[in-house]
Amino acid sequence: MEESVRPLGAEEQRVWRNFVRLHEKLSGRLARTLLAESSLSAADFAVLVNLTDVPEGRRRYQDLARALEWEKSRISHHIARMAGRGLVVREDCLEDARGAFVVITEQGRAAVEAAAPLHGEAVRALFLDHVTPSEVRTLEGLSARVIAKLDEDAP
Repeated sequence: MEESVRPLGAEEQRVWRNFVRLHEKLSGRLARTLLAESSLSAADFAVLVNLTDVPEGRRRYQDLARALEWEKSRISHHIARMAGRGLVVREDCLEDARGAFVVITEQGRAAVEAAAPLHGEAVRALFLDHVTPSEVRTLEGLSARVIAKLDEDAP
């Protein structure tokens, strides 16, 4: 059965474009600030934060790629570059010869711990200082609901 296409109305188009532009501007400014002040790219920071979110500081490549919404080749190439800089290491999976883990190193942990306050201050200056607490709560609710739906529909 063919689904009908539902074009965006004028207001929806305006809201969506503003949302996308907001995301692009914030992401770009945060990335430039982070790189200038910590020598970590936004992608490095995302990987390291993801690894520090788990107690053992290690995740399977496929789980990390899924969490970051990255393709297999992107995660592989990026982790290789980070490993070359001593931020992470690759560990083979003993239970699955085809699998591997990405593990944060002490150098990687120190880098993300140094960058986190800089990132937080940039988030505050670029975004949080310009919205009300009520708007923050609304955005959190909207974000959580859409993320849950995206996770539910994940391939």
